[in-house]
Amino acid sequence: MDKGKLYIVPTPIGNLEDITLRALNVLKEVDSILAEDTRTSSVLLKHYEITKPLKSYHIHNEHKVLAPIIERINEGENIALVSDAGTPAISDPGYLLVRECLANEIEVEALPGATAFVPALIKSGFPTDRFVFEGFLPHKKGRQTRIKEIAEEKRTVILYESPHRINKAVEQFKEFMGEDRYISISRELTKLYEETITGTVEEVLVAITERKIKGEMVVVVAGKDYKPV
Repeated sequence: MDKGKLYIVPTPIGNLEDITLRALNVLKEVDSILAEDTRTSSVLLKHYEITKPLKSYHIHNEHKVLAPIIERINEGENIALVSDAGTPAISDPGYLLVRECLANEIEVEALPGATAFVPALIKSGFPTDRFVFEGFLPHKKGRQTRIKEIAEEKRTVILYESPHRINKAVEQFKEFMGEDRYISISRELTKLYEETITGTVEEVLVAITERKIKGEMVVVVAGKDYKPV
C-alpha cells in the first residue's frame, strides 16, 4: 500500500478571498483535514462548499494525536493541515507533525499562501532585504532579555503581539530601545478596519494610548541604525 501525503495549507488571515485555487483543490481532494479550531475552519469550508472530515490538531493535543495521524498517513490517507489563519507552523502548531512525517519518510507538500507578517513588513516601509522573524515575545520570563537583544539588531525585526499586551510592549521598547527607534504596528490585516501605525516609539505609543485598539498585532521594528529618508 502506498503511503499518503501531508499537505500544509495556508488559509486567509481575514478576507476569505485570500486563498489560492490550489489550496481549495487540495482541501477538496484530501481524505481529511486537521484544524487548529474546527469551528473556525468550518466557516471557511462551508463558504467554499467543501465537506471533509475535520479533526482537531492544536497545541494542547498535538503530542497525543501525533502517532495516530502518522499511522493514518502510512496507511494511505492524504491529510491537510490548516490553522485558524495564515500558514500552519508559523507561530502555530505544525512543526512537530512535519518533523514526524519526515522521520517516517512521509512526503510533505507545503503550499504557499497567506501569512500576516509579510504585508505588515511591506507596509512598514522599513528595509526588507534583511529581516528576522521573532514570533511572539515571551509573556514573562525572558521577555526583557529578548527585547534587549532586539534593541541591538541591525536587521528589521518582526513580532506578533496580542492587543492586551501591545501597550506594555511599546512601553518596554521605549525603555530598552529609546523613544526615537522606528516601529510599525499593523492590525486587522485584510479586514474592514485594517490599520497600520508607523513612527517613532514615542509617536506610536501616544497613538495607541489615546484609544483602545483591537485585533491581533504585527509589530515591525526598524533596525538599530535605520534612519528615515
